[in-house]
Amino acid sequence: MTSKERMLAAMNKRQPDMVPVAPDISNMIPCRLTGKPFWDIYHKADPPLWRAYMDAVRFFKMDGWFIYGGVHFKPKHDERTWESEIISREDERFTVRGTCHTPAGDLWSETIFYIADPPTVTHAWIKDLKEDLPKIRYMFPEIDGLDRAPLDEQIAYCGDDAAVACCVGVPGLHDLHGWFDGGEIAAVYAMADYPDEFDELIAIEQEHYCRSAEMLIEAKPDFILLGASGLWTLSSPDIFRKCSLPTIQRVTRMCKEAGLPSMLHACGKDRELVDIFVNETDLDCVNPLEIPPMGDCDLAEIKRTYGLKIALMGNIHTTEVMLKGTPDDVRRACEEAIDAAAAGGGFILSTGDQCGRDTPFDNIHAMVETARRYGKY
Repeated sequence: MTSKERMLAAMNKRQPDMVPVAPDISNMIPCRLTGKPFWDIYHKADPPLWRAYMDAVRFFKMDGWFIYGGVHFKPKHDERTWESEIISREDERFTVRGTCHTPAGDLWSETIFYIADPPTVTHAWIKDLKEDLPKIRYMFPEIDGLDRAPLDEQIAYCGDDAAVACCVGVPGLHDLHGWFDGGEIAAVYAMADYPDEFDELIAIEQEHYCRSAEMLIEAKPDFILLGASGLWTLSSPDIFRKCSLPTIQRVTRMCKEAGLPSMLHACGKDRELVDIFVNETDLDCVNPLEIPPMGDCDLAEIKRTYGLKIALMGNIHTTEVMLKGTPDDVRRACEEAIDAAAAGGGFILSTGDQCGRDTPFDNIHAMVETARRYGKY
Protein backbone atom coordinates (compact mmCIF):
# COMPACT_ATOMS: atom_id res chain seq x y z
CA MET A 1 0.00 0.00 0.00
CA THR A 2 1.03 3.60 -0.51
CA SER A 3 0.95 6.01 2.42
CA LYS A 4 -2.24 7.58 1.06
CA GLU A 5 -3.93 4.19 0.77
CA ARG A 6 -2.74 3.14 4.21
CA MET A 7 -4.04 6.29 5.90
CA LEU A 8 -7.40 6.16 4.14
CA ALA A 9 -7.91 2.49 4.94
CA ALA A 10 -7.37 3.19 8.64
CA MET A 11 -9.63 6.28 8.59
CA ASN A 12 -12.35 4.18 7.00
CA LYS A 13 -12.08 1.64 9.86
CA ARG A 14 -10.39 -0.97 7.70
CA GLN A 15 -7.17 -2.90 8.16
CA PRO A 16 -4.27 -1.67 6.01
CA ASP A 17 -1.07 -3.59 5.29
CA MET A 18 0.50 -2.12 8.45
CA VAL A 19 -0.30 0.49 11.07
CA PRO A 20 0.01 3.96 9.52
CA VAL A 21 2.35 6.27 11.37
CA ALA A 22 1.70 10.01 11.19
CA PRO A 23 3.17 11.93 14.14
CA ASP A 24 1.68 15.42 14.33
CA ILE A 25 4.52 17.59 13.01
CA SER A 26 2.11 20.10 11.53
CA ASN A 27 4.05 23.29 12.26
CA MET A 28 7.27 23.63 14.18
CA ILE A 29 9.23 20.62 12.97
CA PRO A 30 8.76 21.46 9.25
CA CYS A 31 9.80 25.07 9.92
CA ARG A 32 12.89 23.89 11.78
CA LEU A 33 13.82 21.57 8.92
CA THR A 34 13.85 24.43 6.41
CA GLY A 35 16.71 26.08 8.33
CA LYS A 36 15.01 29.43 7.78
CA PRO A 37 13.61 31.98 10.23
CA PHE A 38 10.12 30.86 11.17
CA TRP A 39 8.70 34.19 9.96
CA ASP A 40 9.75 33.27 6.42
CA ILE A 41 7.29 30.38 6.48
CA TYR A 42 4.44 31.92 8.49
CA HIS A 43 4.53 35.50 7.18
CA LYS A 44 6.16 35.27 3.76
CA ALA A 45 5.10 31.72 2.81
CA ASP A 46 8.69 31.10 1.66
CA PRO A 47 8.21 28.16 1.48
CA PRO A 48 4.52 27.79 2.32
CA LEU A 49 3.95 25.69 5.42
CA TRP A 50 2.19 22.96 3.42
CA ARG A 51 5.25 22.43 1.24
CA ALA A 52 7.58 22.43 4.25
CA TYR A 53 5.33 19.81 5.87
CA MET A 54 5.48 17.46 2.88
CA ASP A 55 9.24 17.83 2.71
CA ALA A 56 9.33 16.79 6.39
CA VAL A 57 7.07 13.79 5.68
CA ARG A 58 9.57 12.57 3.12
CA PHE A 59 12.53 13.33 5.39
CA PHE A 60 11.10 11.11 8.15
CA LYS A 61 9.65 8.51 5.70
CA MET A 62 6.32 8.67 7.55
CA ASP A 63 2.74 8.50 6.29
CA GLY A 64 1.50 11.95 5.41
CA TRP A 65 -1.42 13.57 7.26
CA PHE A 66 -1.83 16.63 5.05
CA ILE A 67 -4.24 19.10 6.67
CA TYR A 68 -3.53 22.19 4.57
CA GLY A 69 -5.80 21.55 1.57
CA GLY A 70 -6.42 24.99 0.14
CA VAL A 71 -9.09 26.48 -2.08
CA HIS A 72 -10.05 30.07 -2.81
CA PHE A 73 -13.69 30.61 -1.93
CA LYS A 74 -15.56 33.00 -4.20
CA PRO A 75 -17.94 35.24 -2.26
CA LYS A 76 -21.21 36.25 -3.91
CA HIS A 77 -20.64 39.78 -2.67
CA ASP A 78 -17.50 40.86 -0.83
CA GLU A 79 -17.44 44.40 0.49
CA ARG A 80 -14.27 43.97 2.54
CA THR A 81 -10.86 45.45 1.82
CA TRP A 82 -7.70 44.54 3.68
CA GLU A 83 -4.51 46.24 4.84
CA SER A 84 -1.43 44.83 6.54
CA GLU A 85 1.55 46.70 7.94
CA ILE A 86 4.54 45.98 10.16
CA ILE A 87 4.15 48.32 13.14
CA SER A 88 7.23 47.30 15.16
CA ARG A 89 10.40 45.32 14.56
CA GLU A 90 13.06 43.83 16.83
CA ASP A 91 15.94 41.43 16.17
CA GLU A 92 13.92 38.29 16.90
CA ARG A 93 10.35 39.39 16.23
CA PHE A 94 8.12 41.83 14.43
CA THR A 95 4.48 42.82 14.85
CA VAL A 96 1.97 42.99 12.02
CA ARG A 97 -1.32 44.86 12.26
CA GLY A 98 -4.06 43.68 9.93
CA THR A 99 -7.08 45.85 9.23
CA CYS A 100 -10.35 44.78 7.66
CA HIS A 101 -12.39 47.67 6.24
CA THR A 102 -16.14 46.99 6.09
CA PRO A 103 -19.12 49.24 5.33
CA ALA A 104 -19.95 49.09 9.05
CA GLY A 105 -16.48 50.15 10.17
CA ASP A 106 -13.00 48.73 10.68
CA LEU A 107 -11.77 45.66 12.54
CA TRP A 108 -8.13 45.14 13.39
CA SER A 109 -5.85 42.48 14.83
CA GLU A 110 -2.17 42.21 15.68
CA THR A 111 0.17 39.22 15.35
CA ILE A 112 3.78 38.81 16.46
CA PHE A 113 6.02 36.79 14.12
CA TYR A 114 9.12 35.23 15.68
CA ILE A 115 12.45 34.07 14.34
CA ALA A 116 12.18 30.60 15.90
CA ASP A 117 8.60 30.12 17.13
CA PRO A 118 5.11 30.10 15.62
CA PRO A 119 3.28 33.44 15.51
CA THR A 120 1.15 34.71 18.39
CA VAL A 121 -2.02 36.76 18.01
CA THR A 122 -1.82 39.49 20.64
CA HIS A 123 -4.97 41.40 19.67
CA ALA A 124 -7.92 39.64 18.01
CA TRP A 125 -10.68 41.06 15.82
CA ILE A 126 -13.57 41.40 18.30
CA LYS A 127 -13.05 44.03 21.02
CA ASP A 128 -16.73 44.55 21.97
CA LEU A 129 -19.27 42.09 20.55
CA LYS A 130 -22.26 44.46 20.52
CA GLU A 131 -20.27 47.16 18.75
CA ASP A 132 -18.37 44.84 16.42
CA LEU A 133 -21.07 42.38 15.33
CA PRO A 134 -22.26 44.56 12.40
CA LYS A 135 -18.66 44.50 11.11
CA ILE A 136 -18.16 40.79 11.83
CA ARG A 137 -21.12 39.94 9.59
CA TYR A 138 -19.00 41.05 6.64
CA MET A 139 -16.26 38.58 7.64
CA PHE A 140 -18.56 35.72 6.62
CA PRO A 141 -19.73 36.58 3.09
CA GLU A 142 -22.02 34.20 1.24
CA ILE A 143 -19.95 31.65 -0.68
CA ASP A 144 -20.87 31.31 -4.34
CA GLY A 145 -18.11 29.01 -5.60
CA LEU A 146 -14.44 28.18 -5.29
CA ASP A 147 -11.18 28.06 -7.19
CA ARG A 148 -9.56 24.66 -6.60
CA ALA A 149 -6.23 25.44 -8.29
CA PRO A 150 -4.31 25.59 -4.96
CA LEU A 151 -5.73 22.20 -3.94
CA ASP A 152 -4.77 20.66 -7.28
CA GLU A 153 -1.19 21.90 -6.82
CA GLN A 154 -1.05 20.40 -3.33
CA ILE A 155 -2.49 17.05 -4.41
CA ALA A 156 0.12 16.84 -7.17
CA TYR A 157 2.95 17.68 -4.75
CA CYS A 158 1.78 15.11 -2.18
CA GLY A 159 1.37 12.30 -4.72
CA ASP A 160 0.92 8.96 -2.96
CA ASP A 161 2.83 10.09 0.14
CA ALA A 162 -0.09 11.63 2.00
CA ALA A 163 -3.85 11.69 2.40
CA VAL A 164 -4.96 15.25 1.67
CA ALA A 165 -7.60 17.01 3.77
CA CYS A 166 -9.50 20.24 3.51
CA CYS A 167 -10.37 21.73 6.89
CA VAL A 168 -13.70 22.92 8.23
CA GLY A 169 -14.18 24.97 11.37
CA VAL A 170 -16.46 24.08 14.29
CA PRO A 171 -18.22 26.90 16.20
CA GLY A 172 -17.85 27.15 19.95
CA LEU A 173 -15.76 28.72 22.68
CA HIS A 174 -12.65 26.91 21.43
CA ASP A 175 -13.09 28.72 18.09
CA LEU A 176 -14.15 32.11 19.46
CA HIS A 177 -11.02 32.04 21.62
CA GLY A 178 -9.23 33.23 18.48
CA TRP A 179 -11.81 35.84 17.52
CA PHE A 180 -12.11 37.75 20.80
CA ASP A 181 -9.50 40.14 22.10
CA GLY A 182 -8.93 38.58 25.50
CA GLY A 183 -9.48 35.02 24.30
CA GLU A 184 -11.98 32.64 25.86
CA ILE A 185 -12.54 34.81 28.94
CA ALA A 186 -13.71 37.67 26.73
CA ALA A 187 -15.92 35.27 24.75
CA VAL A 188 -17.53 33.96 27.96
CA TYR A 189 -18.23 37.50 29.17
CA ALA A 190 -19.76 38.33 25.79
CA MET A 191 -21.96 35.22 25.99
CA ALA A 192 -23.28 36.47 29.36
CA ASP A 193 -23.48 40.19 28.56
CA TYR A 194 -24.84 40.00 25.00
CA PRO A 195 -26.66 36.65 24.66
CA ASP A 196 -28.63 37.64 21.56
CA GLU A 197 -25.54 38.88 19.73
CA PHE A 198 -23.58 35.83 20.84
CA ASP A 199 -26.26 33.47 19.52
CA GLU A 200 -26.26 35.35 16.21
CA LEU A 201 -22.50 35.04 15.93
CA ILE A 202 -22.71 31.28 16.52
CA ALA A 203 -25.49 30.99 13.94
CA ILE A 204 -23.39 32.92 11.40
CA GLU A 205 -20.45 30.59 12.01
CA GLN A 206 -22.59 27.47 11.82
CA GLU A 207 -24.03 28.42 8.46
CA HIS A 208 -20.66 29.56 7.07
CA TYR A 209 -18.80 26.42 8.15
CA CYS A 210 -21.49 24.10 6.81
CA ARG A 211 -21.60 25.92 3.47
CA SER A 212 -17.79 25.75 3.34
CA ALA A 213 -17.96 22.02 4.01
CA GLU A 214 -20.49 21.54 1.23
CA MET A 215 -18.18 23.26 -1.26
CA LEU A 216 -15.07 21.45 -0.03
CA ILE A 217 -16.74 18.05 -0.28
CA GLU A 218 -17.53 18.85 -3.91
CA ALA A 219 -13.81 19.58 -4.44
CA LYS A 220 -13.10 15.95 -3.45
CA PRO A 221 -10.02 15.96 -1.24
CA ASP A 222 -9.14 12.61 0.33
CA PHE A 223 -10.92 13.48 3.58
CA ILE A 224 -12.47 16.34 5.53
CA LEU A 225 -10.89 17.45 8.81
CA LEU A 226 -12.98 19.28 11.36
CA GLY A 227 -10.58 21.48 13.30
CA ALA A 228 -11.65 21.88 16.91
CA SER A 229 -8.61 22.23 19.17
CA GLY A 230 -9.71 22.23 22.81
CA LEU A 231 -13.32 21.45 21.86
CA TRP A 232 -14.33 19.72 25.12
CA THR A 233 -11.64 21.19 27.38
CA LEU A 234 -12.61 24.81 26.64
CA SER A 235 -16.35 24.35 26.86
CA SER A 236 -19.11 22.77 28.89
CA PRO A 237 -21.39 19.92 27.77
CA ASP A 238 -24.35 22.28 27.36
CA ILE A 239 -22.39 24.87 25.39
CA PHE A 240 -20.86 22.14 23.24
CA ARG A 241 -24.29 20.72 22.42
CA LYS A 242 -25.72 24.14 21.59
CA CYS A 243 -22.81 25.66 19.68
CA SER A 244 -20.67 22.85 18.27
CA LEU A 245 -22.53 19.55 17.91
CA PRO A 246 -25.05 20.68 15.25
CA THR A 247 -22.23 21.59 12.85
CA ILE A 248 -20.37 18.33 13.52
CA GLN A 249 -23.55 16.38 12.85
CA ARG A 250 -24.32 18.21 9.60
CA VAL A 251 -20.79 18.05 8.21
CA THR A 252 -20.19 14.40 9.07
CA ARG A 253 -23.56 13.48 7.57
CA MET A 254 -22.67 15.31 4.35
CA CYS A 255 -19.32 13.49 4.26
CA LYS A 256 -20.97 10.12 4.74
CA GLU A 257 -23.46 10.80 1.97
CA ALA A 258 -20.58 11.80 -0.34
CA GLY A 259 -18.50 8.73 0.56
CA LEU A 260 -15.71 10.90 1.99
CA PRO A 261 -14.13 10.06 5.37
CA SER A 262 -14.36 12.67 8.11
CA MET A 263 -11.90 13.21 10.95
CA LEU A 264 -12.11 15.55 13.91
CA HIS A 265 -9.13 16.99 15.77
CA ALA A 266 -9.79 17.97 19.38
CA CYS A 267 -6.70 18.17 21.56
CA GLY A 268 -7.29 18.05 25.29
CA LYS A 269 -10.00 15.90 26.84
CA ASP A 270 -11.74 13.57 24.38
CA ARG A 271 -13.14 10.56 26.22
CA GLU A 272 -16.73 11.78 26.55
CA LEU A 273 -16.58 13.18 23.02
CA VAL A 274 -15.77 9.74 21.59
CA ASP A 275 -19.03 8.39 22.99
CA ILE A 276 -20.99 11.31 21.52
CA PHE A 277 -19.28 10.95 18.14
CA VAL A 278 -20.05 7.23 17.95
CA ASN A 279 -23.67 7.51 19.02
CA GLU A 280 -24.78 10.91 17.71
CA THR A 281 -22.72 11.70 14.59
CA ASP A 282 -21.36 10.08 11.43
CA LEU A 283 -17.72 10.87 12.26
CA ASP A 284 -15.21 8.31 10.97
CA CYS A 285 -12.02 9.15 12.90
CA VAL A 286 -10.97 11.14 15.96
CA ASN A 287 -7.60 12.40 17.16
CA PRO A 288 -5.37 12.91 19.12
CA LEU A 289 -6.88 11.11 22.16
CA GLU A 290 -4.35 12.54 24.59
CA ILE A 291 -3.45 10.83 27.85
CA PRO A 292 -3.45 12.54 31.28
CA PRO A 293 -2.63 15.16 32.31
CA MET A 294 -3.13 16.75 28.87
CA GLY A 295 -6.17 14.60 28.12
CA ASP A 296 -8.25 11.79 29.59
CA CYS A 297 -8.01 8.92 27.12
CA ASP A 298 -6.96 5.29 27.45
CA LEU A 299 -6.49 3.81 23.98
CA ALA A 300 -7.03 0.23 25.10
CA GLU A 301 -10.27 1.06 26.91
CA ILE A 302 -11.62 3.05 23.95
CA LYS A 303 -10.74 0.28 21.51
CA ARG A 304 -12.40 -2.34 23.74
CA THR A 305 -15.52 -0.23 24.11
CA TYR A 306 -16.04 0.83 20.50
CA GLY A 307 -14.05 -1.62 18.39
CA LEU A 308 -14.26 -0.45 14.78
CA LYS A 309 -17.21 1.89 15.23
CA ILE A 310 -14.78 4.80 15.02
CA ALA A 311 -11.16 5.02 13.86
CA LEU A 312 -8.58 6.22 16.37
CA MET A 313 -5.49 8.36 15.83
CA GLY A 314 -3.00 9.03 18.63
CA ASN A 315 -1.66 9.25 21.27
CA ILE A 316 2.05 9.21 22.19
CA HIS A 317 2.81 11.91 24.77
CA THR A 318 4.41 14.88 23.02
CA THR A 319 6.46 16.14 25.98
CA GLU A 320 7.34 13.30 28.34
CA VAL A 321 7.96 10.80 25.52
CA MET A 322 8.62 12.62 22.25
CA LEU A 323 10.39 15.71 23.59
CA LYS A 324 12.09 14.48 26.76
CA GLY A 325 12.32 10.74 26.18
CA THR A 326 14.95 8.60 24.48
CA PRO A 327 14.43 6.63 21.26
CA ASP A 328 13.95 3.54 23.43
CA ASP A 329 11.23 5.34 25.41
CA VAL A 330 9.52 6.19 22.13
CA ARG A 331 9.73 2.60 20.91
CA ARG A 332 8.18 1.24 24.13
CA ALA A 333 5.34 3.76 24.07
CA CYS A 334 4.61 3.08 20.41
CA GLU A 335 4.55 -0.68 20.92
CA GLU A 336 2.11 -0.23 23.81
CA ALA A 337 -0.16 1.95 21.66
CA ILE A 338 -0.09 -0.56 18.81
CA ASP A 339 -0.91 -3.38 21.25
CA ALA A 340 -3.77 -1.30 22.65
CA ALA A 341 -5.54 -0.16 19.49
CA ALA A 342 -4.25 -1.73 16.27
CA ALA A 343 -6.25 -4.99 16.28
CA GLY A 344 -8.51 -5.24 13.25
CA GLY A 345 -7.41 -1.93 11.78
CA GLY A 346 -8.90 1.51 12.24
CA PHE A 347 -5.84 2.88 14.02
CA ILE A 348 -3.21 5.47 13.07
CA LEU A 349 -0.18 5.74 15.32
CA SER A 350 0.38 9.40 16.08
CA THR A 351 1.22 11.82 18.84
CA GLY A 352 -1.03 13.49 21.36
CA ASP A 353 -1.14 16.79 19.48
CA GLN A 354 1.78 18.57 17.88
CA CYS A 355 5.44 17.75 18.47
CA GLY A 356 7.34 20.63 20.00
CA ARG A 357 10.01 22.53 18.11
CA ASP A 358 12.93 20.88 19.92
CA THR A 359 11.69 17.31 19.64
CA PRO A 360 14.77 15.20 18.77
CA PHE A 361 14.65 13.99 15.20
CA ASP A 362 15.90 10.60 16.44
CA ASN A 363 12.68 10.23 18.41
CA ILE A 364 10.51 10.87 15.35
CA HIS A 365 12.62 8.40 13.37
CA ALA A 366 12.17 5.87 16.22
CA MET A 367 8.40 6.28 16.07
CA VAL A 368 8.29 5.63 12.33
CA GLU A 369 10.70 2.69 12.59
CA THR A 370 8.61 1.08 15.34
CA ALA A 371 5.43 1.30 13.30
CA ARG A 372 7.14 -0.26 10.28
CA ARG A 373 8.70 -3.05 12.34
CA TYR A 374 6.08 -3.75 15.02
CA GLY A 375 2.89 -2.56 13.37
CA LYS A 376 2.51 -5.18 10.64
CA TYR A 377 -0.67 -7.22 10.46
